[in-house]
Amino acid sequence: MIPRYSRPEMVAIWEPQTKFRIWYEIEAHACDAQAALGVIPKANAEAVWRAKDVAFDVARIDEIEAVTKHDVIAFLTHLAEHIGSEDARFVHQGMTSSDVLDTTLNIQLVRASDLLLKAMDRVLAALKTRAFEHKDTVRIGRSHGIHAEPTTMGLTFARFYAEMDRGRTRLVTAREEIRTGAISGAVGTFANIDPAVEEHVCAQLGLIVEPISTQVIPRDRHAMFFATLGVIASSIENIAIEIRHMQRTEVLEAEEFFSPGQKGSSAMPHKRNPVLSENLTGLARLVRMSVTPAMENVALWHERDISHSSVERAIGPDTTITLDFALHRLAGLVEKLVVYPENCLKNMNKFKGLVMSQRVLLALTQAGVSREDSYRLVQRNAMKVWEKGADFKTELLADAEVTAALSPAEIEEKFDLGYHTKHVDTIFARVFGK
Repeated sequence: MIPRYSRPEMVAIWEPQTKFRIWYEIEAHACDAQAALGVIPKANAEAVWRAKDVAFDVARIDEIEAVTKHDVIAFLTHLAEHIGSEDARFVHQGMTSSDVLDTTLNIQLVRASDLLLKAMDRVLAALKTRAFEHKDTVRIGRSHGIHAEPTTMGLTFARFYAEMDRGRTRLVTAREEIRTGAISGAVGTFANIDPAVEEHVCAQLGLIVEPISTQVIPRDRHAMFFATLGVIASSIENIAIEIRHMQRTEVLEAEEFFSPGQKGSSAMPHKRNPVLSENLTGLARLVRMSVTPAMENVALWHERDISHSSVERAIGPDTTITLDFALHRLAGLVEKLVVYPENCLKNMNKFKGLVMSQRVLLALTQAGVSREDSYRLVQRNAMKVWEKGADFKTELLADAEVTAALSPAEIEEKFDLGYHTKHVDTIFARVFGK
């Protein structure tokens, strides 16, 4: 991923030096296990650890790979240059390249998950803070983009919190799904390596043993992992879309913080655009772009092919780096979002009480009017508001059929805003706990 959308903590997980360090640790721990089993001399295993402080020369490994056309062999050759060919002759004993590559990938994904979980915690904290801050800030709810009934800005933040919290729970599960390692040798039969080696390496690296690997770790695990990231990205976009709507000039119920010196347009100096939330919409597309390839990686030929390899070399770093950046950008956006309660009320009252139509409809049915007639009576007065700019309550009070069923006081009571917010505390308790 390009530096513009990258954070150094996540990038570091995917640096070549990090990858080679993990490769080395896998090989060194495997040698320890082999020595404990009496398969290789203990002195040779100990010699491998002489390279524990080595900064592997990435350029040198690339130079060797240019000849060998095999990255793991290139690394093992470079390792032998550090510890000596005699001590290196038992390195990789009974192992195959996928033992190193797949186990390393899963370690990187686990580490990436830990950073993503921290990022999600920041997003959740921001959403919770804003939810309680605006728990009673009344705004109009919309369906199909059209005014529906009153809600609160706090409930808007609360529903996003609940959605992101579900995403966090899924990510915890996905992290566990991907936290496996395999050191099972060619086609996964352990013919040339004892299962105890796998158990030792996984224990040392914080992994659980893959129950059955066919030279590769099954890719349904990775498909589930990237699908989870895709869902989280969609939730990010869901929030971003709402902010983009709220910032529209004719709505302006909230807007992104506009910092001193910031410019909104190269042509129009007055512009204050929702650039962060638009950027998040685009980043979400990039994250979701990895989901289908990850799904297609599940089906490999027989015990193994490498059709998945090139895909994962791209989507592993790109997707986790992008999502990590997007989550932190979203957190900052929510933390600094500017909310305009007065505009929320102004928008809700734009159509002069029209949003109370359901209350009147229900009151008429309770008063003995059929639902069909109740709907007809309310709608014909509502249309006057749409078409002539009339006041909804005034029209109802002037309608003889309506006042035959409801008294003026009963009609007046149906325009109480508090009616729509009376269960906000109940919803908050469900979302955030009591």
